[in-house]
Amino acid sequence: MTGVSRVVDVDGIPVSALLQEARRPRAVVLALHGGAAHSGYFDYPGRPHLSLLRTGSALGFTVLALDRPGYGSSAPHGGELAPVERRVDLAYAAVDRLLASRPRGAGVFVLAHSIGCELALRMAADERGSDLLGVEIAGIGRHHHDDAVDILGVRHNESWPRPAAGSVRDLLWNPSHLYEDDVVGGARFASPSPSYEGVVARSWPLVLPELAPLVRVPVHYSLGEHERVWRSGPAALADIASLFTASPRVVVDEQANGGHNLSIGLTAMAYHLKILSFVEECVLARASAAQERPGRAS
Repeated sequence: MTGVSRVVDVDGIPVSALLQEARRPRAVVLALHGGAAHSGYFDYPGRPHLSLLRTGSALGFTVLALDRPGYGSSAPHGGELAPVERRVDLAYAAVDRLLASRPRGAGVFVLAHSIGCELALRMAADERGSDLLGVEIAGIGRHHHDDAVDILGVRHNESWPRPAAGSVRDLLWNPSHLYEDDVVGGARFASPSPSYEGVVARSWPLVLPELAPLVRVPVHYSLGEHERVWRSGPAALADIASLFTASPRVVVDEQANGGHNLSIGLTAMAYHLKILSFVEECVLARASAAQERPGRAS
């Protein structure tokens, strides 16, 4: 069973998503794709072992893969969605409409990939973010890998030029043996990016240290062993973890044999199982906190 396509209207803007429901969900996992992709990234056709939607629902989690603002049905409105507040409000409203009266279990956990982590952390840093179960960010960082500095021309405060597509492909999809042959390049979930995303990419290294201290829920951070867009390794993982000073719990993980695209590589199931385990821990932590509140009857 594949995810069901859904479209809802939010103040005149259609927002699309893939939804796969569990009968009695432990929680809802809201999945936010990266740049130049759409929600199909989390439910690759014909590869059920790669699908976050299938794995999540099989383990009792409803999974909602949202087409981020400016993607999918909202693509024609991309020019209207540059203001940060507009995108955050649109995402929250879309989730409420897409889930409607559907059960959410313990609540909503946000999993995001690459530049999709910008929306995830802005949602978590918002005053509404304290209601989230937690956040997983992956394929993102604070400092670019040396290979990316050379290919993308990211140096100091220079703008980010548009490099040759083949060079970007090398960063995102090498080593290619980490992916199924038909997956490399991501043609089946590729999508044009909204214009505002160039600004997001250029400003991200400065925005991350501002957003992270505002996140007040548990955080899980993952990088692939073979990540080439962002610096990886123990020091890089610890650096990111240190930014989340208000989070009650921060866990970092380097995915063995993983590249940039963790949710679509050969280790996708291993990665998804780790994150779903973290979601389950967040579910249990919320239940425990509720029982420990003052005034609870003994």
